[in-house]
Amino acid sequence: MAYRAFHEAYCTRLSRYLLVVSAGNEEAMREALQETYRRMVKYIRVFSDEATFWSWLTVLARSALADEGRKRRRYLAFLDRFTRHAAVAPAGRGGDPLGETLERNLAGLPADERTLLEAKYFERQSVSAIAARLQTTEKAVESRLTRLRQKLKAAVLADLHHEPPA
Repeated sequence: MAYRAFHEAYCTRLSRYLLVVSAGNEEAMREALQETYRRMVKYIRVFSDEATFWSWLTVLARSALADEGRKRRRYLAFLDRFTRHAAVAPAGRGGDPLGETLERNLAGLPADERTLLEAKYFERQSVSAIAARLQTTEKAVESRLTRLRQKLKAAVLADLHHEPPA
């Protein structure tokens, strides 16, 4: 009941405030409004008057909007770094010391182990598809993949540890 009364009294006003502060970005306004509500419920306290409450609410709203903007910028920066890295990396599996070491160690595995790893990680086949092809259970495939990852990791780390720094 109290939340409904609050919502009726402040939702439109707070939405308009956030829309102005967000320079008309409706998506940012909606995200910040939800976060403002969450923070309000978490940190609610008694206020002496409505003006003080509104002031506190706008501080929550501005900080929620700023946090949302920072989160969005970090995400976009991550995507930018990721796409730049993907564009620089060669299309194959080698091209750098780690990739070459991985390639060498993959080639050194028995054919059935290499085929399993390549099916899962390079061809992106699902565990269920691999299990069906091998006529075994998904759990068996997952266990085998776990052991192979550990084996390959140990081999790659051993190789990298013995190589002189570039």
